[in-house]
Amino acid sequence: MHLPTVMTNKITKQQADELRALMDKSEDDIDTKEQPEITDWTGAERGKFYRPIKQQVTLRLDADLLAWFKSRGSHYQTRINAALRQFIEEHPEKR
Repeated sequence: MHLPTVMTNKITKQQADELRALMDKSEDDIDTKEQPEITDWTGAERGKFYRPIKQQVTLRLDADLLAWFKSRGSHYQTRINAALRQFIEEHPEKR
């Protein structure tokens, strides 16, 4: 069984080999005695590690808007994305 590319991008060969070995085992063969069962989920956060799929686009922006975002340092595209996300969250679609 092979590991998805997203799993192998930032792990060592040894870690990948260990994951492959685990994937080849049945669930009954994996020792989970040292992992306590979670019974209290009150502090759980749904979607904490969710990363939305990004899509590359060409977008025309007013020069002053782009200059403002760029003047705040690197990762200006991320800040533009966050501003757009905040806007749609504050203005839900009315049906």
